[in-house]
Amino acid sequence: MEIKMEKKRTRRMKMVMLCYVLAALCLVYCVGVVATKAAGTKFYLIWLAGAALFGMFGFFVQKGLWMRLPIGLRAGIGMLAGVGIACLCGLLILIGSTFSVKGEQQLSYLIVLGAQMKPNGPSVVLEKRLRRAYTYLTENPETLCVLSGGQGSNEPVSEAQGMYEDLVKKGIDPKRLILEDQSTNTVENLRFSRKLIPQEVQKVGIVTSNFHVYRSLRLAKQQGFLDPVGISADSGVYFLPNNVLRECFGIVKDRLYGNLKFF
Repeated sequence: MEIKMEKKRTRRMKMVMLCYVLAALCLVYCVGVVATKAAGTKFYLIWLAGAALFGMFGFFVQKGLWMRLPIGLRAGIGMLAGVGIACLCGLLILIGSTFSVKGEQQLSYLIVLGAQMKPNGPSVVLEKRLRRAYTYLTENPETLCVLSGGQGSNEPVSEAQGMYEDLVKKGIDPKRLILEDQSTNTVENLRFSRKLIPQEVQKVGIVTSNFHVYRSLRLAKQQGFLDPVGISADSGVYFLPNNVLRECFGIVKDRLYGNLKFF
């Protein structure tokens, strides 16, 4: 009996330590993202929420409060957690399926999806998309490019204008660049860009961050592009967990709003 009780205490302490470690990692990551001052949104606060959730659960287990809850409630919480983890894993697989796509050469049109413009120029995410677009445009001199992104309340110029200035400075002919500066989200990026591209053109390249390719391609099909081609831009390592988790929420939101289908 004592051995059995000791095993239970050991398992409980392992669970407590795991929860506290996860809480600490979430908190450290949140602080790290804030410290860089490079985050375009406040989505990083979800890591603070995660730290509180793991910390609270660890405390409940440590003090034995978890086991005092009705078994039905515990089973329900466990089931919700299991479904949530399964859904998250499924979304990660979908995002990963297009993570490294290289696109095709000699496309007639590209669409570069915007991201935040800072007072001193493109954000880290947008700069990496622009580098990928620049490489493609220099390798394919006949390709035209739609730069898509409006101006947010915290941006000095529209994302389209900022991308235009950056690419022209890099040496791209301005005549190859078409500005779409009214969109406020990915759905509008693609819907408004569709109006700027001849209707007979169905195969276009979508230049965006690696974590954003899957959703962008699905949204492009919903917005009238029959054969969109993903062109993945590196997004860096440090912000990847934050960006990927945010993208999971973005996929769910667009699915609930009827903007995309998973397959």
